[in-house]
Amino acid sequence: MNNPTLYLIPVMLGDTEPDDVLPRRNTEIISNLHHFIVENVRSARRFLKKCNPDINIDSLTFYELNKHTDGNEISGFLLPMKAGQNVGLLSEAGCPAVADPGADVVAIAQREGYKVVPLVGPSSMLMAIMASGFNGQSFAFHGYLPIDNAERVKKLKQLEGRAYSEDQTQLFIETPYRNQRLAEDILQHCKPQTRLCIAMNISCADEFIVTKTVKAWKGKLPDMHKKPCVFLIYR
Repeated sequence: MNNPTLYLIPVMLGDTEPDDVLPRRNTEIISNLHHFIVENVRSARRFLKKCNPDINIDSLTFYELNKHTDGNEISGFLLPMKAGQNVGLLSEAGCPAVADPGADVVAIAQREGYKVVPLVGPSSMLMAIMASGFNGQSFAFHGYLPIDNAERVKKLKQLEGRAYSEDQTQLFIETPYRNQRLAEDILQHCKPQTRLCIAMNISCADEFIVTKTVKAWKGKLPDMHKKPCVFLIYR
């Protein structure tokens, strides 16, 4: 029996056509899988149908993995692999297992000795770094900053300090409806000469990736409400 494979399947970052951002090989692999580990079954079915309109969705098996999933259930998602079947892992957007609960599945697959294959596709963090003009040799992604205002400001100042002391690009994200408030905090509490890159709706038709100093951004922030953004700061 061949060693079964866990395929890590990237998903479009917004309302774009799969052919615009995903290699043809991804669609070919997707079309031959029968088991998928997903964050949301409904959106996963929509994604798969968009990749291959001829796919028989009702014949597929889905395992839901998100913040509500009992950790003790995760290993059971890979049971088809014990029978020699390949499994696909996909997140809501971007690359699975990066800032994503899918990492737990990959860890189990590695421990069990299964083959793990990451497929090519859009990563908002890497694409933001590429287009920012910041240090791509040393960078750190911090996920979401604290919700509490005082803690968030404290964290921002810590990250700005690292950008200067370590010559390291600092990346973070926010829940889309709080983007504007986070950007205003950056402008208020970071140094005027610190550079801020706002990368919004990456790979979509209305993509916006612009780098300016904090001073230059003041009074000129774009409308970021409910739009996926990556924020990067650098010296």
